[in-house]
Parts: sequence; structure tokens; C-alpha cells
Amino acid sequence: MRRTVFNEDHEAFRQTIRDFIAAEVVPVYDQWLEAGQVPRDFYKKLGELGVFGIEVPEEYGGAGETSFKFHAIITEECARAGVSFGSSSVHTALCLPYLLAYATDEQKQRWLPPFITGDMMMAIAMTEPGTGSDLAGMRTTAKLSDDGTYYLLNGAKTFITGGVLADRVIVCARTAPLDPADRRAGITLLAVDTSSDGYTVGRKLDKLGLRTSDTAELAFNDVKVPVGDRLGAEGEAFAYLGQNLPQERLGIAVGAYAQAAAAVEFAKQYVQEREVFGKSVASFQNTKFVLADCKSDVDALEAVVDRALEAHDAGELSPADAASAKLFASERAAVVIDKCLQLHGGYGYMMEYPIARLYGDNRVNRIYGGTSEVMRTIIAKSMGL
Repeated sequence: MRRTVFNEDHEAFRQTIRDFIAAEVVPVYDQWLEAGQVPRDFYKKLGELGVFGIEVPEEYGGAGETSFKFHAIITEECARAGVSFGSSSVHTALCLPYLLAYATDEQKQRWLPPFITGDMMMAIAMTEPGTGSDLAGMRTTAKLSDDGTYYLLNGAKTFITGGVLADRVIVCARTAPLDPADRRAGITLLAVDTSSDGYTVGRKLDKLGLRTSDTAELAFNDVKVPVGDRLGAEGEAFAYLGQNLPQERLGIAVGAYAQAAAAVEFAKQYVQEREVFGKSVASFQNTKFVLADCKSDVDALEAVVDRALEAHDAGELSPADAASAKLFASERAAVVIDKCLQLHGGYGYMMEYPIARLYGDNRVNRIYGGTSEVMRTIIAKSMGL
């Protein structure tokens, strides 16, 4: 069926991204996998291409687009080629909304120009050791100085995507003691300069998938953060985080769909080329039926994702809608990718084949951005259960 969610401008952008991937990413991707991250200067190439400035207002040097569909196209094209742009999606899809919504004009003037060029890469630090999805249980603290000019940041964060190469990290910290009656109160966002004294990047974590995306542990020991680097009002961070979660979960749903669609294409190509018992694997009825099932699943995933993209651009994607899209896409994509790996036989278990990398990359979709169990809780609550 013909997709109607993208227009001519979107498709022209898609071709630009596809050509860029073929020229700048595919030839060196194995090196990135071995290094466990993309080269820092690659982000400047994305900046030169205009990727980081798509949704930044024109007054700050961006293109001023408000649609999330451009981000979806990048996700789809990376999956199609079996590659990744490292942690760039955190920079644009997760961090930028906070800057646009809560930064002062002075902060935007200071941060958005280098954000666009890739000279200042950003990450966001929410999760802590031992807290997982319980953000209200965070223990990192930021105490305001007596003269009111800076916060003294102490604590630790983990699973921070982009944390190794980031120049500035949006850190969630308690600026007021934990109130058992309202655990969500008293949390504040601070845009922390990673060159600050007392700021430490710990281990670069060795992950099952997303191997080119640098993920780190962070530690803060009396880090001085100027009050001028606070994002939004003090104590309001939990509400801010909740407002951006639908887009984050939509991005994960798009990624899951794109991975499933790519898996089907990888499997289709493999079974047509691979021979067993003197016949192509594609000639067996089982192969045809498995891929037919996978194709129908991908069609359903596409419909859900496209509807969610339209709703988001219209400002109508509710938290429950986003949770439903993420749950369905991440759970169903996992089934599709597993079936496609099985069709590869033993070669599907080898990391040199993109299907093996997809298998590892896809697994986290049911965990980050809120686990599948959390998604089910949100959906059930929206049903009045």
C-alpha cells in the first residue's frame, strides 16, 4: 500500500540521507562497531548536512521545521542500511525539545548555534544505579549556594546514551529533599558542562546492541553548575520529563518498525541467494509462509507508526497513545526479527550479518523509554482499569 504520511519534501530529504549513508557511513561502519562509538567529527558532518538544525527555529540558525517526520526518515534509512548515527538521536529527539521548551532566550542564543553544528553534543541523564524506571527515587542532589549563584551537584547516573562524547548533559537532580508525600516534587534540570571540575565519565558500558552508541556511567563530585545553566523552573523537572515522553516513545516505536522492515528485506535477500539441498531457501514453502507473516506484521506496524506520526505532528498524541504504539511496535518487531534471523540459519548468529546486529539492537526497545510493563500500566490506566 502507498504510504501517505510523507510528502515530496520528506522524500527528497530521504534521498539525501540515503546518499549520505552510502558515502559516509557504510564504508567505515565496521570500524565504528569495533571502536564502540562513532568518531567525534562525524557529528560535525551531520551538522554540516543540516540534520541537527531541522527543528531549531530560524532565528537561531535552524530550518524551523516542527514535524517529527524528518527524524523518522533518518531512523528508517539507518535501519534500511543496517547502520547507526551513534547517539545523535539523543541529541536531537531527546535533548532539543527541552531546550526549545524551557531554555531562556539567552540560553538558546548561547547553546543552539553550536548544537546545530555538532560542536556541542548533548545527552540527558535521568537513570541512576538502583532506581531504573523509578525516576522519582533519584538521589543525585543539587544544592543551591548561599549566595544563590550556583548549584553544587553530587551523585551518579548510569545508562547515559551519548555520555562519553557529550559536551553538555541535561542532568536531573534533587534541589529539595525527598518528600514521601510527593516523591516527584523537588527535581530540577541542569544543563551541565562536561568540562566542569568534579564531573567524571566512568565506564563506557559494554552493551548487547547499539554498539556504535556510546553509553556511560557518570559521576558528580561537588560540580559547580551556574544558576544560569538551569533549565526551566526549579523543582518542576518531573512534569517537564512527562511532557516529552510521548515523543520519546514515538521515536522508539518508529525505530522498532524500521528494524522489522529492514529485517524482512535482509532475510528476503538472504534466502534468495542461499542454497540448501540444491535449491534456494526461498523456494521452500516454509520460507515463503514465514516471510509472508513477517510482511503482514510490518504492514500493521507501519500503519500504527504512521498514525502516531500524524497525531504527534497535529499535537494530538497522548501519553497512552504513545505507550500503545511503543508497546505494539517493540513487542511485534522482536517477533519479526527473530523469525528473520532464524531464516538465516547459523549465519544469522554471526555479527558480520546485519540481521544479528538488528537482533541485539532491537532488544532494548522493550526496556528504555519505559519498559513494556510500564507501557501496559499506562494503557490500562487510560482504560479506567
